[in-house]
Amino acid sequence: MRDTLVLNASFEPLSTVTWNRAVVLVLQDKAVVEMVHPDQRVRAALVDVPVPRVIRLCRYVRVPFRRRAPWSRRGVLVRDQHRCAYCGGRGTTVDHVVPRSQGGADTWLNTVACCAADNHRKADRTPEEAGMPLLRQPFEPTPSDAMLLSLGRGGTEDLPEWLALPAA
Repeated sequence: MRDTLVLNASFEPLSTVTWNRAVVLVLQDKAVVEMVHPDQRVRAALVDVPVPRVIRLCRYVRVPFRRRAPWSRRGVLVRDQHRCAYCGGRGTTVDHVVPRSQGGADTWLNTVACCAADNHRKADRTPEEAGMPLLRQPFEPTPSDAMLLSLGRGGTEDLPEWLALPAA
């Protein structure tokens, strides 16, 4: 699971990595630990370190500017916190607001998390045609927000306030 956030030397989010990779970067002096998981440690014969939650690279890494977060089914489920956009229950599938058969595309603004029952009930219709209003409108996360959201369930509550996501 990729649950360690990597910050550039300028404190901007770069990516998420496994905690194993984060520990290696810290032990090689390529990164410093900004925040740790409470009560979790990595122990070996000569090493006993806390598991990093957020690390910052020691050297600045130039990355090409990315305007948009890439769309993915997993990204939509994470963005909507696995909550159905129609009933508020557990969302396990992705529904197209405008069905693909009617010209709807795989985009952030046309897809929402949905439970299987509501996805089947809505079928090949728009929410208006099916009489199923959306509880919240889909939105397109910024690349950094998508990265922070990818930390998963309970991922952003423990982050420092200067790094936390704005309320959507």
